[in-house]
Amino acid sequence: MTRLKEFLESGANPEDHLDTVAMLASLDFIEKGSPRVARAIEQELIDQRNSLKLIASENYSSLRVQMTMGNWLTDKYAEGIPFQRYYAGCQNVDDVESYAQELAKKLFNAESCTVQPHSGCDANLAAYLAILSEVIESSKVKEMGKSLMQMTHKEYEVVRQEFTKARILGMSLKDGGHLTHGFRNNFSGKLFDAYSYGVDPETERLNYEQIRNLAKEIQPHILVAGYSSYSRKVDFSIMRSIADEVGAVLLVDMAHFSGLVAGKVFTGVYDPIPYADVVTSTTHKTLRGPRGGIVLSKKRFEEGLKRVCPLAQGGPLEHVIAAKAVAFEEALATDFQKYAHRIVENAETLARHFINEGVRVITGGTENHLMVLDVFSSFGLTGREAEERLYKGGIIVNKNAIPNDSRGVIQTSGIRIGTPAITSLHMGVNEMLDVANFIVRCLKGEDPAKIRADVQHLKARYPLYKAISLGKLCHTN
Repeated sequence: MTRLKEFLESGANPEDHLDTVAMLASLDFIEKGSPRVARAIEQELIDQRNSLKLIASENYSSLRVQMTMGNWLTDKYAEGIPFQRYYAGCQNVDDVESYAQELAKKLFNAESCTVQPHSGCDANLAAYLAILSEVIESSKVKEMGKSLMQMTHKEYEVVRQEFTKARILGMSLKDGGHLTHGFRNNFSGKLFDAYSYGVDPETERLNYEQIRNLAKEIQPHILVAGYSSYSRKVDFSIMRSIADEVGAVLLVDMAHFSGLVAGKVFTGVYDPIPYADVVTSTTHKTLRGPRGGIVLSKKRFEEGLKRVCPLAQGGPLEHVIAAKAVAFEEALATDFQKYAHRIVENAETLARHFINEGVRVITGGTENHLMVLDVFSSFGLTGREAEERLYKGGIIVNKNAIPNDSRGVIQTSGIRIGTPAITSLHMGVNEMLDVANFIVRCLKGEDPAKIRADVQHLKARYPLYKAISLGKLCHTN
């Protein structure tokens, strides 16, 4: 019996479960031609249901978002921008993409937006190049009185060399920044003259005066703010003042906390939109959409960012852009704001439980959706060992370096923990004690099988995509 037939015979009203019907029909269809792929999809759902997803950069998107990606929009090439494409027949994707742009601008109160980047890395690459095209290239073009295509090879080489001399200053990877903020093994550290600022060794927090002094010394073209494993808010009014003082463009990478901005958790000086020249983000993580990227900007950089193609990538993924539009619609709802506030409440509660258990939490706590635990000083484990031990107990985290980590990025001394996904399952502050307890017991050496059983008992109360059951299908609301 097919999954869909079993579901329909279970007594559930299809009209009340259209998302479930669509997903089960899709799985049945995939299995007919590609059983191995269907099995992997099913197994992923089983695995996620039986484990605690605490990866700070992951979440659970709605079935509506997921289903929006699986359609014929994937077949359409659409280089260019809405209503100015290199291919004919783009009227429908023009409508979808322009709608997604308008939703994103409304959601974040932004002046300009492109929804074309395939990922956060692509968004940052496009942003860097668009900024430097405006700051460096345009002045050279004006100086020479020629467009790029009119220049000789020798003339253009002068312009191109200026790009490689461009200086960026961002948060170091080891202190909580991202690969794309100047890490030497990333394009950002290879294409540009990249410098890094870190955290204060005592407080493990940003020291704005140290950043200011470093910026004065380096005179960067681009000052980058944002993080991937820093557990505190950033005062963007101060970062704006630093950028203005040295004549830099302020770029904020809010990939991790864009859902907290959209959900009105980060407001005032903690909302980057009023202060930054350019803001990049992913659309998954706390924003709870499909995997992809966006770039928001002031009008000054709008023209440059219209050229994501050919600047940094080829044709946009219009089926994913359609899913971004759906996610933006969801994020504009009042319920999303409640969800975003619960993310932070859960994280703050979880961090307090760890501290009460004697676990060292980097920076002494959290103000956002994540925290980093020093598992080496707390349990005598490397981050890699802790990650593996927790995985056996049904708890999914990632190893993470801590400030001044002597063990490198492969072993590390810490692990990163986030609350976006478990909050999507409607877990609250009461469940955070259980989560902390599971982690501490596991890292202290308790039998992982016992931990896994306790994890599954907790997860049974908060089922993932609960209307979908593999095997014996349920029809709960």
